[in-house]
Amino acid sequence: MLLALASVVVVLGSITDPIVEFAVGVVGDLGLVGIFILMAPESACIPIPSEATMLFAGFNVSDGRYSLWAAVLVASVANLVGSWVAYAVGYYGRTSVLEKHAKKLHVKPSYLTWADRWFEKYGDAAVFFSRMLPIVRTFISLPAGVARMPLLRFSVLTFAGAVPWNFGLTIAGREARDNWTDIKDKLHYVDYLVVVIILAAAAYLLVRFVKHRRGRARPAVDAA
Repeated sequence: MLLALASVVVVLGSITDPIVEFAVGVVGDLGLVGIFILMAPESACIPIPSEATMLFAGFNVSDGRYSLWAAVLVASVANLVGSWVAYAVGYYGRTSVLEKHAKKLHVKPSYLTWADRWFEKYGDAAVFFSRMLPIVRTFISLPAGVARMPLLRFSVLTFAGAVPWNFGLTIAGREARDNWTDIKDKLHYVDYLVVVIILAAAAYLLVRFVKHRRGRARPAVDAA
């Protein structure tokens, strides 16, 4: 398991560095427009690191190219627009793919019912706080759409969660202008940590699921 996690981290390192360079170049060349171009797909399940985008945006704020709140507002609106795209994919994909081809995909109706109930109970906190977590923030809109979370509530929570994340990164970039090169080279380490945690949690849930299935199968075997 540890070897697999290490392999994932190494692979991500080779992928993340050029993406960071690309994000820095777009923001540097296009300014606020570049922020929107990068932050919209970042919320539509395309893993463009918002850390690179907004930290370099903070550098430009320090340089006087635009104001702090202009950068934060553009980034947050872009996050909302991108989230709508991912939400729509989940919302309409549920009917056209998950429900229509449930048997082929081994998706039981009870799974969708569980997702609906989970989002009804915990969805507000999940959508809001996930906007402040690397990697997770990129994908949370998709399951929200699958669970048919009300669009207005989803939109308010998404925007509200995006603002503090974008504000914090922009402030950090503005204050760390002189050390930008060193910071840029270390951006991916935060994402690595989150990836390791997610994979470890997924492995734990998989083990519990297998044990649960085996536990249910034993009484049937004994009865036979």
